[in-house]
Amino acid sequence: MANNTRITEFLLTRFSDVWEFRVLHALLFLLMYSATLLGNLVIVTVTTLDQSLQTPMYFFLRNLSILDMCYISVTVPKAFIVFLLDNRVISMSGCAAQIFCVVLFAFSEMLFLTMMAYDRYVAICQPLHYSVIMNHRLCVQMTVVSIVSGVVYSGFHTINTFQLTFCQSNVVLLFFCDIPSLLKLSCSDTFSNVIEIFVSLNPSPNFKVKLFMRRDKVIKKKF
Repeated sequence: MANNTRITEFLLTRFSDVWEFRVLHALLFLLMYSATLLGNLVIVTVTTLDQSLQTPMYFFLRNLSILDMCYISVTVPKAFIVFLLDNRVISMSGCAAQIFCVVLFAFSEMLFLTMMAYDRYVAICQPLHYSVIMNHRLCVQMTVVSIVSGVVYSGFHTINTFQLTFCQSNVVLLFFCDIPSLLKLSCSDTFSNVIEIFVSLNPSPNFKVKLFMRRDKVIKKKF
C-alpha cells in the first residue's frame, strides 16, 4: 500500500554506511573538489591578469571556469556533510535550490561550449573579419543571453518538477538532488515531465547551430 503522507524533506544516500568508507569517499571528493577549484582559479587568474589573453576565446574560457566552480560547489559541500555526519536530510526548498543551480550551471556551460565552438569557427573560416565579428560587445551579449537562458530553462524544469506530489519514499538514491531521482519518488503522473525534458534537450544542438548559421549569413551580407 502506498504511503499517502506528503513529503516535506528528502534523505540523500551515501555510497556506504561503513565509517571508514565514508571517510575515504569524503577525502576523494575533497581531493577532486580542491583540484577543480585550484585549476579553475588558475585559469581565471591568468586569463584576467595576462593582457595577451584578452581575446574572445579566453573570455569565454574564463567564464566557463567560473561556471564550473559554481557547478561543483552546488553538490560537493553537501556531499561532505552526508558522508561525514549523520545528517542526510535536505529540505524541499534546499532540494529545489540545488536542482535549480545544477541545471542552470550545466545548461549555461553547454551554451558557453557552443559559443567557444562558434568563436573557433569564425577564427578559421573568416580570419580577416574575426576582430569585427567577435568584438567585446558581442561576447558580453552572448554571455548575458546564455545566463538568462539558463535561468529560464532551469526555472522551467524546477517549477515543473516541484509541482508534482511526492508521497512515495523520501530517499533520494544519490548524494544530491536531481530531477530523474525525484520523478521516481512522485505519485503524480510524470509522463509530461519526461516528455518536456526529452524535447527541451534534444532539439537544442540543432537550434543553436541554426542560430549561429543565421547570424553568419547576416554578417556575410554586411561584408
